[in-house]
Amino acid sequence: MGSSRHAQLMRDADNKSAQGDFERAINLYEAALDDSPRCAEIHYKLAVLYDDKMNDPVSALHHFKRYLALSPNGTHANEVKNSIKHDEVAALTALSGDSVIARSEVARLQNENLNLRKELETRAASRIAPEKSKANGASSKKNTSKKADRTYVVRPGDTLFSISRKFYKSSKHWKQILEANRKNIRDAKKLTVGETLLIP
Repeated sequence: MGSSRHAQLMRDADNKSAQGDFERAINLYEAALDDSPRCAEIHYKLAVLYDDKMNDPVSALHHFKRYLALSPNGTHANEVKNSIKHDEVAALTALSGDSVIARSEVARLQNENLNLRKELETRAASRIAPEKSKANGASSKKNTSKKADRTYVVRPGDTLFSISRKFYKSSKHWKQILEANRKNIRDAKKLTVGETLLIP
């Protein structure tokens, strides 16, 4: 009897989530929770709803951590670990009112900056040889046009995190989407509904 009620709650919650009634979906998922390992997937779904649709990183963190506690080697474990890092920064930012960057993020940005400088130096050196620069220009235009073919129109409730999940089945590519649309996105936390984004 208990497992059929659990299954019905899950179906109802999945339907409400698909219909865009995220608050009702959250209530139904929470009603289906117990301390069994089968609830790891419910914690994951709740975390994604809180993260992507409700813009509530604190609640998302709780459910991501419960997922890992119940299923440390589950199918979503790596993505959950990345999401936890992102949400910890988002939660600190929301609570402090300032932009907080973790040390690991600072190190990553420094490495990225070094790589970009090396790439600029390489490109500058290649311009000395005009034939090479023409060939590189033609191939980079082809690559750019291939990448720019894919676009996405922002819908209500979308975040860079959720769009990354939609296209890459992982939330970790949100920064690439942000960089590709840097000119159009004023605030990475508040996307404009109806805006067209390039998906790299």
